[in-house]
Amino acid sequence: MCLSVPSRVLELREGNNAVVESFGTKRLVSLELLQDSVSVGDWVLVHVGFAIQKLDEDYALETLKLFEKLLEQEDELGNSL
Repeated sequence: MCLSVPSRVLELREGNNAVVESFGTKRLVSLELLQDSVSVGDWVLVHVGFAIQKLDEDYALETLKLFEKLLEQEDELGNSL
């Protein structure tokens, strides 16, 4: 199963890359697949190291809440993803 995770852009880098953060983890991703330009503070959907879509902030935050609920349920069951 593949997941795409909403992430906030923290820093723009040379080579059409950005540092993004989600769930407290920072990572470097490529912006090559985006059609829209992004700025620091924007939200993007990240899949296997590539930002694949720019997101509305409300949508991104709601999606992260759903991920958190899922992870809480997994913890309660004693399982891990």
